[in-house]
Amino acid sequence: MYKLWRIELLLLVALLALPTRLAAHPAPFSYLDLRFDAGRAHGSLVVHDFDVAHELGIDPPDILLDPDVARAHRDRLVALLSQRLRLTLDGREIAPDWGDIQPVLAQQSLRLTFRLAASRPATVRIDAALFPYDPIHQTFVNVYEDDAVTHQAILDRGEQTLVYYAGTIQGALAVVRTFVPSGIEHILIGPDHVLFLIGLLLLGGTLWRLAGVVTAFTVGHSITLSLAALNLVSPPDSIIEPTIALSIVFVGADNLLVVRARRVGSHDEPRGAPVQARDIRAWVAAVFGLVHGFGFAAVLREFGLPQAALGWSLFSFNLGVEIGQLTIVIVVAWALGAIRRRSAPLGERLVTAGSIGVILAGGYWFVERVFLPGGA
Repeated sequence: MYKLWRIELLLLVALLALPTRLAAHPAPFSYLDLRFDAGRAHGSLVVHDFDVAHELGIDPPDILLDPDVARAHRDRLVALLSQRLRLTLDGREIAPDWGDIQPVLAQQSLRLTFRLAASRPATVRIDAALFPYDPIHQTFVNVYEDDAVTHQAILDRGEQTLVYYAGTIQGALAVVRTFVPSGIEHILIGPDHVLFLIGLLLLGGTLWRLAGVVTAFTVGHSITLSLAALNLVSPPDSIIEPTIALSIVFVGADNLLVVRARRVGSHDEPRGAPVQARDIRAWVAAVFGLVHGFGFAAVLREFGLPQAALGWSLFSFNLGVEIGQLTIVIVVAWALGAIRRRSAPLGERLVTAGSIGVILAGGYWFVERVFLPGGA
């Protein structure tokens, strides 16, 4: 309900804020309704006579409100709209089967109905750039399932694509298939997140301990990712990105302190015992995971979160991130373990060299993101 109220409020504000524009162009909006019910897919498109007249070279625009004139220009309008409105259902583009055209006198508009040769889909992609000549033109989209509004959105010059996931089991599965790979890809191609994880893994430990460290990171970033996705907390990137870099520096520095403790530890204690007693990596991962979560959220916003399946998309993205992280754990832990089994001193030197490299990389990113934000 909040989403629907916000859309309606935005429309009201837009109408009140454009008095000059409205005098020449009474309503720079179109309305697209998509309906899925009882195995049918159909809808309607309402476009303003001013826009149609401009595109078809008709003057004055209001003559299109004559039903006979509107029908006379129907085929030209359909040909135009067919190039600018694309509907893709379950990955298959389906051309609307356009029906009759009717003037809507109260809105100075024309209404076209259409049917789609498909049953209820799991996913719907809408690409709409109906009247590109007008930089402020907006298309209001309403999606209905069984006569209930399930999603509303606004498409404009800056955002011309909408992906909708149906509120069905098939729709939920489609969300999972989309966002799990996205989460895996993001963690694997994000060098700062990967280096943070590698820094946490350098000191070694059992596979279960390392998996616990990474899971703590997931818990941390899941909290802030959800808060940011719900627009409850959204710190600026100018704070988050440098802090992520500092988290990498912190992990590298902590590793060096642990290495130093090993070297100066008491001779009557087993080598490495003090380190096990102060292994705080899970806490470090959880705390800094809160910061990294805001970084994930920035990417996820660019990717686009389906409001109708927000919970499933967040769960799936986080699941993908966790899978990617565990993949890194397995590969890195196996490689480090193999090196330590071959030569313990070499393993210790690798921890030192790797930690210094982690500090240098994090320091470089911090300087870049604070003093050269355009190059970050």
